[in-house]
Amino acid sequence: MSNTTIVPFGPQHPVLPEPIHLDLELDDERVVQALPSIGYVHRGLELLAERHDFIEMANVAERICGICSFIHGQGYCQGVEQLMGVEVPPRAVYLRTVWGEISRIQSHLLWLGLSADALGYESLFQHSWRIREMLVDIIEETTGGRVIFGVCKVGGVRKDVDDAVLKAVKGRMREIQTSFNEIASVFREDPTVKKRTVGVGVLTAEDAHALGAVGPVLRGSGVARDTRKLGYAAFGELDWEPVVEQDGDCYARCIVRVREIDQSFDIIAQCLERMPDGEVDVSVKGKRPKGEAMFRLEQPRGEVCYYISADGKKNLARFRVRTPTFANIAPLVHMLKGCELADVPVIVLTIDPCVSCNER
Repeated sequence: MSNTTIVPFGPQHPVLPEPIHLDLELDDERVVQALPSIGYVHRGLELLAERHDFIEMANVAERICGICSFIHGQGYCQGVEQLMGVEVPPRAVYLRTVWGEISRIQSHLLWLGLSADALGYESLFQHSWRIREMLVDIIEETTGGRVIFGVCKVGGVRKDVDDAVLKAVKGRMREIQTSFNEIASVFREDPTVKKRTVGVGVLTAEDAHALGAVGPVLRGSGVARDTRKLGYAAFGELDWEPVVEQDGDCYARCIVRVREIDQSFDIIAQCLERMPDGEVDVSVKGKRPKGEAMFRLEQPRGEVCYYISADGKKNLARFRVRTPTFANIAPLVHMLKGCELADVPVIVLTIDPCVSCNER
């Protein structure tokens, strides 16, 4: 007779902002195995590519996820541009890179806040989101949106940003980085944070590679793989290297995100310093995509893949997205085996699950 007990984790849980469901098989307080359930809030966004023309689909792609919305739109547009042979103006390329890295910082700050709250640091949660709000204000000033940017389009970006505004943004980014550094030391050095995360949810480099982990989950296990090194957008012209930690535990994944925030501040500063002049879009009027294309980008949560198939009509024949949360489900299940029940929320949080992306 089995002595194990099945305990449902989710779909609603106080620690998690989105619905994720796991059936945990427990032997006393230790997890024997975890069985994920995918599809709780499935939305069918990929099918809309067959109903809306390829220009409009850029807006739909952004709505795959609100937190990393801009990079979803950017990935879709770059995939279509690759299919059509469209060359985006340099200024638009740099603006995309700036907005993408701002999106990365605010996503990581959101995660740091949720992580702090899960560990019982409500004031640290508030400070993380206070700093994130400063970035959202910059997003609103430069794009007009706060969650959905709405500026990425096939052929470039919908609006330019004045050089005077960019100069002001550069100064404000330095102020925001100073504010972030004041709280970053807590995540790095606080004994309670280390007590709950060091040695918890260990994923070795070999297991991370074999199970297809991506993003901070992969780099936290010592694998220096970052899709931005492919050189898309302006990344091939900038000075940076993937952020890597070696221990593969929850603490390592946290520190990867802390360090990536500092790195993104530096990347944005480089882009603003080297910002080219000129137009911000090219016309694709009268052109139609035809053929197949796949494009890979680095979301805040990890590598995301876009597959686009078109037959020369205004609507795409197929649009498929492989999101980083989906890729990190298998590594998550592996990390949960053998852990204590009390550590489950912390381990789940450290993959930064985006159910909105996963349930596209």
